[in-house]
Amino acid sequence: MDPLTHTATGLFLSRAGLKRWTPLATPILLVAANAPDCDIAALAGGPLNYLHYHRHLTHSLAALPVLALAAVALVRLAARKPVNWWGAWAAAAIAVASHLALDLTNAYGVRLLLPFSDRWLRLDLTNIVDLWIWAVVLVAVAGPFLARLVGSEIASANVKSRTHGRGFAIFALAFLLLYNGGRSVLHGRAVTVLESWMYRGTAPLRVAAMPGAANPWRWRGLVETGDFYAVEDVDLLGNFDPEEAAIFHKAEAEPAVEAARRTAAFQEFLRFSQYPLLRVSPVAEPENARQVELTDMRFTGFVARAVVTGGGQVVESSFSFGRIRP
Repeated sequence: MDPLTHTATGLFLSRAGLKRWTPLATPILLVAANAPDCDIAALAGGPLNYLHYHRHLTHSLAALPVLALAAVALVRLAARKPVNWWGAWAAAAIAVASHLALDLTNAYGVRLLLPFSDRWLRLDLTNIVDLWIWAVVLVAVAGPFLARLVGSEIASANVKSRTHGRGFAIFALAFLLLYNGGRSVLHGRAVTVLESWMYRGTAPLRVAAMPGAANPWRWRGLVETGDFYAVEDVDLLGNFDPEEAAIFHKAEAEPAVEAARRTAAFQEFLRFSQYPLLRVSPVAEPENARQVELTDMRFTGFVARAVVTGGGQVVESSFSFGRIRP
């Protein structure tokens, strides 16, 4: 998920009751809820390095207790105030776990089982940015301030400070659970629709339903066959016509493709890609050279390219955050 959602979740966990576990609970939870994304430092090594290390060990269950301890230590050193170490660590661990759980709902996925397995796990329930979640976050963050402006002044200030925002926080956390549960049901229906049709006379090998940012009833349908991918939106409130699907043909095996596969950019990308699409096209220079392009059908970005000469020599290879061509 996006940093706003992770940060808000840490805040809501604090207001819902975890702030009672230790002094400095709120800053600890805010740091811990974002701690796995410290892998953004990998960008300093370039796009390919970032692809390798993003959602790597920092997003694994094995690293969870370490990240929780690091968050507590960082806040303790910065604030120079005592904390209840066991309570602080337990609260931070819950915040780190919330980050992993939210990222698991995305199509990007996480490698929770590292270093024992590098398998990508994903639920395809929510977009990395979900407008409904943002709306509830806004209400739950702004609600307590508005309530204090228009609410009764009867209660003591001490009582207010202990209960400030707790109801809104519990509401927001409950919404996250129920919303993802509801999207799971809708996702299952979308997958069933995609599996029920033939595409250009061919049965699907596997299908995926990718979430959008706004409409829970509308999913981006992705169907893989032996020769091509079919892409068509699934509207659970409307009709589905597989004949309207956009077709992306896979490249046939040829020496240029095999040469490109051996490059570091392609090997790293293939470790990440869940729905890889290879395309081959001629280029003007060098003479008789071919450009091999590798994309992941889940996204409009992440493109590996290689230029291969007629003799099978790779003269150029790269990975970048580009856009897939229709």
